[in-house]
Amino acid sequence: MRVIVCGAGRVGFGIARRLAKEGGSVTVIDQDRTLVRAVSERLDVRGVIGNGSYPDVLAEAGAREADMVIAVTYSDEVNMIACQIAHTLFKVPTKVARIRAAGYLDPKYSDLFSRNHMPIDVIISPEREVSEAIMQRMSTPGAFETKAFVGGRVWAVGVKLREDCPIINTPLRQVAELFPDLKIKIVGIRRGERMWRAHGDDQLAPDDRIYFVSARENVQRALEIMGESERQARRVIIVGGGNIGLYVARGLEKFGTMKIRLIERDRRRAEAIAEQLERTVVLQGDGLDREILREAGAEDAETVLTVTDNDQINILAAVVAKREGARRSLALINDIEYGPICESVGIDRYVDPRATTISTILQHIRRGRIKGVFSLADGAAELIDAIALETSPLVNKPLSEANLPEGVVIGAVFRDGVVSIPNKDTIIRPDDQVVLMALREHVRDVEQMFRVSIEYF
Repeated sequence: MRVIVCGAGRVGFGIARRLAKEGGSVTVIDQDRTLVRAVSERLDVRGVIGNGSYPDVLAEAGAREADMVIAVTYSDEVNMIACQIAHTLFKVPTKVARIRAAGYLDPKYSDLFSRNHMPIDVIISPEREVSEAIMQRMSTPGAFETKAFVGGRVWAVGVKLREDCPIINTPLRQVAELFPDLKIKIVGIRRGERMWRAHGDDQLAPDDRIYFVSARENVQRALEIMGESERQARRVIIVGGGNIGLYVARGLEKFGTMKIRLIERDRRRAEAIAEQLERTVVLQGDGLDREILREAGAEDAETVLTVTDNDQINILAAVVAKREGARRSLALINDIEYGPICESVGIDRYVDPRATTISTILQHIRRGRIKGVFSLADGAAELIDAIALETSPLVNKPLSEANLPEGVVIGAVFRDGVVSIPNKDTIIRPDDQVVLMALREHVRDVEQMFRVSIEYF
């Protein structure tokens, strides 16, 4: 597959790196010579300096032979025009655009992006994607990662194990016998920098990060057994009134029982979002100001969310809020290098918008009956939600006879409205929806097992 990525920022670099690692033919366009030089030197990609919305620049990048254009520059307008020109002049089959401005995403203007007008096949809204990720994290306070599949019926959850976790130092094959209420499938284990598929003989250790798959209704009980039974927050402070802060506040208001305070530094923005929110108290001030945090009720807050567009402010605001009494903190971090710092200064969770956006884009890069994709551990593995076809060698036989590749494990099967956790005797039927984990080097094997042509080069 030949892909053109317009934009060499964090998201553009991240998606180019992922595709290049898998052997794809990738060209990256950006107006910034420094960014183009960096991406060309660090990755096995071709760099083109220029504006991705210009026909001659797209032509130089190879648009006539391209299978896909992914426009993720910082300008919505450049992204939209790049897709339009890729379609009109170069007949590029698939166009993906990142669009941030809420005005373009209003449902009443949905016809704007139809094939007859501005033919963009996939719209990526980072703010909405990140807001949904934050909401899912808040629903499972004890987890560092949460992703819903199968319309929310199946959840994949990441948990960091404490020393007192009752399932450590026990072979995984015995865990189900010792804890019959633990209706989950542990699919992946990360210890330090190493990530591997979970096996029955594996014994978990303190500080391991595990990933498990379960029906949504069983997640809370699983977290309780692991010693992570924190109550969902009812008093929340949001620092930052940008699009993400606004979307999260709107989402939290739907719960009806939460006490929400939002702090925004800019007075005009604070006044504007106050008019758009019904049950949220908006305070104009600096999220680093202890007096403002006290006025917002930091002493009694169960969760503080720091979601400004500045990583340093998000980290500091989370630390200050916790010192003022907030029980938990979640920070938005664009630069993943700050991740270890967050942990060292006591920030409970952080969200990486780049990883969230890349996972969404990867879902649409795949060809076939792929319903969802989520990247784990900076691309070391992926959770994939796929539908088994009649022609798949996986169906109509027990999993013990299916010869699953070493790095692939099935976490859940959804059939006729029921979620089941598979075992060696489980038989996959045609049209079953399957949630699985595959290590990066085994994604091609998933293509063969499911016959869904996951276009992973």
